[in-house]
Amino acid sequence: MNRALLLSASSLAALLAGCSVFGSSIDLSEPAVAAPVASTDVTAIQRTPFKVGESSHTVEKLAKAQACTSMQGAGLVTEPGPIEVYRMQCQNGQVFMARCELRQCKRM
Repeated sequence: MNRALLLSASSLAALLAGCSVFGSSIDLSEPAVAAPVASTDVTAIQRTPFKVGESSHTVEKLAKAQACTSMQGAGLVTEPGPIEVYRMQCQNGQVFMARCELRQCKRM
């Protein structure tokens, strides 16, 4: 068996691809670089304004018991009502969240 005639599939594909460029006006001296495709499904981050709620003080006490302190305090994330969710940004970078139902709050 003649070893010179054995080509791998990738080598054969590269040779055949070169044949299709022969005689065309494509400049092969510069490597072609594909431009990045811009994504159209980008969603902006929704920010909610800081609101104090009925149970903000209670949530702040719960957070303090978990070693979470904040200069701003606990803000109401949901609409006021019988069930509320609060969020507090801790000074150490963590986020403390609590769910309050009829002013009975529990850590989430």
